[in-house]
Amino acid sequence: MRLHRTQRTALPRLLGSLLLVTAAGISGVGAAAERPAADGGPAAAPPRPLGQIVPAPAEVEPGGSPYTITAGTRIRVDGSGEARKVGDYLAGVLRPSTGYPLPVTGDGGNGIRLRVDPGSDELGAEGYRLMTDQGSVTITARGPAGLFHGVQTLRQLLPAAVERRSPQKGPWTVAGGTVTDTPRYAYRSAMLDVSRHFFSVAEVKRYIDQLALYKMNKLHLHLSDDQGWRIAIDSWPRLATYGGQTEVGGGPGGHYTKSDYREIVRYAASRYLEVVPEIDLPGHTNAALASYAELNCDGVAPPPYTGTEVGFSSLCVPKAVTYDFVDDVVREIAALTPGRYLHIGGDEAHSTSHEDYVAFMDKAQAIVGRYGKTVVGWHQLTGGTPVKGAVAQYWGYDQTGAAERAQVADAAVNGTKLVLSPADRSYLDMKYDEDTELGLAWAGYVPVRRSYDWDPATYLAGVPADAVLGVEAALWSETLTDGDEIEQMAFPRLPGIAELGWSPEATHDWDTYKVRLGAQGPRFSALGIHYYRAPQVPWAAE
Repeated sequence: MRLHRTQRTALPRLLGSLLLVTAAGISGVGAAAERPAADGGPAAAPPRPLGQIVPAPAEVEPGGSPYTITAGTRIRVDGSGEARKVGDYLAGVLRPSTGYPLPVTGDGGNGIRLRVDPGSDELGAEGYRLMTDQGSVTITARGPAGLFHGVQTLRQLLPAAVERRSPQKGPWTVAGGTVTDTPRYAYRSAMLDVSRHFFSVAEVKRYIDQLALYKMNKLHLHLSDDQGWRIAIDSWPRLATYGGQTEVGGGPGGHYTKSDYREIVRYAASRYLEVVPEIDLPGHTNAALASYAELNCDGVAPPPYTGTEVGFSSLCVPKAVTYDFVDDVVREIAALTPGRYLHIGGDEAHSTSHEDYVAFMDKAQAIVGRYGKTVVGWHQLTGGTPVKGAVAQYWGYDQTGAAERAQVADAAVNGTKLVLSPADRSYLDMKYDEDTELGLAWAGYVPVRRSYDWDPATYLAGVPADAVLGVEAALWSETLTDGDEIEQMAFPRLPGIAELGWSPEATHDWDTYKVRLGAQGPRFSALGIHYYRAPQVPWAAE
């Protein structure tokens, strides 16, 4: 049975979910029978059903013969340089665990075939089609981003041991059939706060790899806050050298040189993620104010800050030097950032009067536009006048007042696009429950089901569905100090936010999702991800 997105969207959610289970074999229905091992040993496990991945694919047509990767398999790419890069990436994933040479060669013949077809308009910029038969696995996409996303699906269709970095026992078999997949939203993001605690380039790269596996396409870096300034600015060097040497709790802090930042941007682009840099303005600026006395209205620099309170700092809105500062910072960061967006914060500016806030954000938005970038701001931006094309990021939660929600909805009706990151759903630093050691709880506890079980299209009353640009999983670092702690709070909630951004609404059902998520446990372990074994999830045996 072939499930077309246009058909499924019209079905009630439960029926759509049941159809997906039936087609994809999530509960084992329709899965291939176990096959005897070639050496007469224990029976080989059947290949993973095509739909048993995260995010859920848009269309699945199981059937036909499976394909097994062997020592003779070649990764065959068409003539495009981008396809060759994706092929090399795939070979880098598969070679350590399979032990096979897997040469990346030109197109023609069987094997794993990667093809860019500019005429595949139905797949869009990020969609792909994966077709499996006895002789080959073929991934076709209109562009390289789609090809890369198709490779992530192929990874998940192989046994979890494929992710290990040493030779493992196969077989490496992919179920027969076709997956045709396109994303629901164009903006699928994760935010990493490197300001409250600083994270190394290597730790950021590791997070990028984890985002890529679940088809995220944006990395929002929160580069400045009261506790630390994390990016070198040549025209204001003390921002990094002085403002960057603190963090929450009094640790050593740190900052990215321009070379470091370029490497993060390059690495993200190699995984088809766009970096969205954020300089939080006009509040959350104590690190800047401590670095340069002239940015303060009284000309006196405050001491560095290592606490966690918010809302006490503000740039001096009337001073001309404030806008020289903003212009220089935006100009230098824009020059380093090839992506479309630049985030200017705008939240929790409690020490800035409303009139000053509106005046400042008007000028800051104009500066961003001057350097060719699209403004992103936290949803408080809608309390002023968002420029045409600006994106507001909603981070409210159940306690957010009706007037504030209505303000956001009015802006959306008037053309402002929204990225949704509600704190009580997609803030990954919120505790799972009362026993969680890490994280905060000001927005309440956020267990895995709550993080997953909401619909971006209907979340905010009065917001047109087409005003929602996408979703973001935000991870603030007041309590997080290293990569292991990042992973403990992000996993397993991050894949659910990724699914909200990618998968059709008709696939959304907790009871089927939790099974697919539970099957990710062995993959997390193979990747060395320090994940939280949420009791709501039926984790697969490892």
